[in-house]
Amino acid sequence: MIVLLILIPIAAAIAIMAGAPARPAALGAALLNLVLGAIFALTFTGNPDDGGLTIQILEKPNIHLALGLYDGMSIILMLLTVIVTFAAVLSGRCPEGTERIWFPSTLFIAAGALGAFLSTDLFFFYAFHELALIPTFIMIGMLGRGDRKEAAWKITIYLAFGSIVLLAGLLWLVNAAGADSLLFDDLLASTIPADQQKGIAAFLLVGFGILVSLFPFHSWAAPAYASAPAPVSMLHAGVLKKFGLYGLLRLYPMISEGLQPWLTWLIVLLLGNILWVGFVTINQKRLDLMLGNSSVMHMGYVFLAIAALIAAGSESANPIAKPAAIVLMFAHGVSIALLFGLSDRIERKTGTLELRDLGGLAKSAPSLAFLFGLAGLASIGLPGLANFAGEVLVFLSGFKEFADDPAGGLGPIQVATILSLWGVVISAVYILRAYRRTFQGPVVTATDGARDLTFAERIPAVFLAFFLILPGLYPNTLIQFMAHDAPSAEPPQIVHDADRPPLGIPRWSPGEGSMLTEH
Repeated sequence: MIVLLILIPIAAAIAIMAGAPARPAALGAALLNLVLGAIFALTFTGNPDDGGLTIQILEKPNIHLALGLYDGMSIILMLLTVIVTFAAVLSGRCPEGTERIWFPSTLFIAAGALGAFLSTDLFFFYAFHELALIPTFIMIGMLGRGDRKEAAWKITIYLAFGSIVLLAGLLWLVNAAGADSLLFDDLLASTIPADQQKGIAAFLLVGFGILVSLFPFHSWAAPAYASAPAPVSMLHAGVLKKFGLYGLLRLYPMISEGLQPWLTWLIVLLLGNILWVGFVTINQKRLDLMLGNSSVMHMGYVFLAIAALIAAGSESANPIAKPAAIVLMFAHGVSIALLFGLSDRIERKTGTLELRDLGGLAKSAPSLAFLFGLAGLASIGLPGLANFAGEVLVFLSGFKEFADDPAGGLGPIQVATILSLWGVVISAVYILRAYRRTFQGPVVTATDGARDLTFAERIPAVFLAFFLILPGLYPNTLIQFMAHDAPSAEPPQIVHDADRPPLGIPRWSPGEGSMLTEH
């Protein structure tokens, strides 16, 4: 049953707090979840009730503890969670005497993320995310580094405010929908009056936007990730931050009209993520702060796909946008988790993450240099790696409207897409500069005698790298799961046709089982 994916990490966390061996219990739970997650994903038939759970908790309001694989989006984000959780538990090297806090907190964050992505009831969708935030605050405040208390308070205030705004928007949405229950099926089948959608959409954009670090609500993210222990940075930046994007995509059909008036503002803000935060990232002097800001920057690309979806007015009008956002969410989650995990290794081996104090590390740690370089190149969209597949789909989704009607000229989404391409250049600048300063050049005091990754340390890094390479070489590894969103369960395929639509823009008709098909 799907509920096991949530119960296993919670049970392991409680067992550890009760005295069970911390690392073996956490690792066993993460490995078991990884295996079960893969089995559930590969055997999913398209029916959310298969292996799911629905228990009525309250009659008024009609709330259910409802869990299941709702569609391809929930499958992919569930897989992302179990993958990053396994790597985070393996990567964790907690200070002596803190095992009873470190590993249970890591498992509670994973359980909360899984609960949010697997919930098919709006109440528990929100509640599980809040559950995951509590151990995040604790880990940063108690076991973080640097200005950890300031970072913990900052992330607490920002995310608490975002959650309050989001809750107000969700309550308004439920009241306007007038559905019989808070189940997604009932909510999505209801109709919200157009005159209320605009206000609801504003609350959801602000609430979800703060949780995703949408510009200008982004300043909490980089300091929090820099101060957090490695497993927290890996899980929050890699997984939990996708909650807001997942929520917007999930609720989009209910507020599609209400989002239209805010499209221009969303375009401006997402460009702030890509360009403004991109230049801020270039200016960072510490590796962890650079990675934190780069994570914020790349959220702008996912918002670009969402903006393209909003501009189209429906998923059928731009069938590339939603898959583009989901593929990039997965790719970003894996790449940023790998980068944060490896930056923790760099600090442990050299004692610093100040770029001015590093250099020549590749001479003594070649495998660390190779894996960091692979993750860095993935994050800037190198062809053959997962981020490239996601970013290409995002850019194509931005030009879908132009491809259908070239005579109409470039619209706001196309202009934003062109400007966003400069983000690729910005990303290359800060990643390659950081790589050069850390791994190349003469050996310095901090890197003199630094050891390479041990075999045990390579396992989580190679494991994550595999999930950058596989979808990069064969994107349908992920895209096939979205075939479950259509009546046909036949997995989509990328078809190379000599007769391309204008500009080679792919057109996806899931019901036909093909990622690229001509109409």
